[in-house]
Amino acid sequence: MTTPADVHEVRDPELPGRLLSVERDALLPLLRTRGDGDFTLPVTACPGWTVRDVLAHCSAALARVVESRYDKDVFSPEANQRDIDERAGWTNAQVLDELERGMTEAGPVIAKAGGLLDGVALGEWVHAGDVRVALGEPGAYAGSGLPFALALLAQVTSARGHVPLHADLDDADEPVRLGDASGERPPARFIGDGPTLMRLYAGRPVDGVSYELAGVDAAELNIFG
Repeated sequence: MTTPADVHEVRDPELPGRLLSVERDALLPLLRTRGDGDFTLPVTACPGWTVRDVLAHCSAALARVVESRYDKDVFSPEANQRDIDERAGWTNAQVLDELERGMTEAGPVIAKAGGLLDGVALGEWVHAGDVRVALGEPGAYAGSGLPFALALLAQVTSARGHVPLHADLDDADEPVRLGDASGERPPARFIGDGPTLMRLYAGRPVDGVSYELAGVDAAELNIFG
């Protein structure tokens, strides 16, 4: 896997859409083979939510993006739960159909938003990892979407002026630089693999995983908390 070290310097507007497309092609066929019982499994990363709830949240978020129905409060916990409740009468297949449409059509809208919605695409990919964990599937926070997710993470953390970090990844040819590139704060250092780095930035558990982190607390990396 090759990840450009300086991806944070210029926003790639097409990157969120590419990530969504890659994840759509990997995730939707998997989900469509699952029985209804699998959709009731709890998702540890989202307390109180089932697999279906997470997928309904994801499909609703992308539908709002595609239809330009969003404001600063639209992704609040209350709004997220309302979206899930509104889909309570849907079949699982209907939820998946909406999710597939959103992952197909949201990319161009996000591209035109100037970076405002880039984090939505990243969040969708992280939730796909959450669902894989709940289903006991391999490849959570990894797989074919990982290079795009890392590049988008660099893009998002740079735009937000997040804590600077230099990551030496076991599974990448080049180091990845994330966060504020102004040089006002010395960069923290990470040594480990890409999925573990993504878990840290998403606030997901990394128990039992070997990695090194210096110059920053793990909690400070979380971009969703």
